[in-house]
Amino acid sequence: MLLQLEGLGRCFSAERWLFRGIDLAIAAGELVALRGESGVGKSTLLNLVAGLDWPDEGRVVFRGVALSSMTQEQVLLFRRRSLGFVFQAFHLLPHLTALQNVLLPAMLGGVPLQDAEQSARHVLDSLGLSHRADGLPGELSGGEQQRVAIARALAHHPELVLADEPTGNLDPDTARRALDLLCDLCRKSGASLLMVTHSSEAAARLDRSLVLTSGGLREPEAN
Repeated sequence: MLLQLEGLGRCFSAERWLFRGIDLAIAAGELVALRGESGVGKSTLLNLVAGLDWPDEGRVVFRGVALSSMTQEQVLLFRRRSLGFVFQAFHLLPHLTALQNVLLPAMLGGVPLQDAEQSARHVLDSLGLSHRADGLPGELSGGEQQRVAIARALAHHPELVLADEPTGNLDPDTARRALDLLCDLCRKSGASLLMVTHSSEAAARLDRSLVLTSGGLREPEAN
């Protein structure tokens, strides 16, 4: 199993838990949607999986190794080499071109520049952005910025992609195309995807959909 969450919990205080008892297993290549009401902790859960935050109980296990047993350097290498993150607000570096933004994770992970650039250009081309490679984020449309964010998350060939409302800031048509591209690239590369979304339509496009509540995960109710 690629990713396992075992009894995961995060609290604000001893009396107030954001959520607890989260158990989840994601296989290699599986695409999973995560839904839930605002404020229930969906983004926090992604941060726990990424090792950007730490649970108050339970553990995150990646390929049989708990993140809590890793050194800080090992967690950093996990994020750089095995993880891709698509943020809702894009978080592109404004002083870097589209190509440089996409190159960055691979270079931080130790990939040689020539190999990293070849991969980055290939992903940008597959997303229809080869002609915008030298553009700064401020010169790109919202849809183009989102596609650059997707390219950045995938160009270094991660095993696991986390996406936090990746189409939340886009109009319906652009959102649909961006989701198609994200899922298609994950399936082609064999990457697993854990995607937070409010959209039942978007969730239905993935292999499995789950709802996060304060007491754990559940299957969505049938319509």
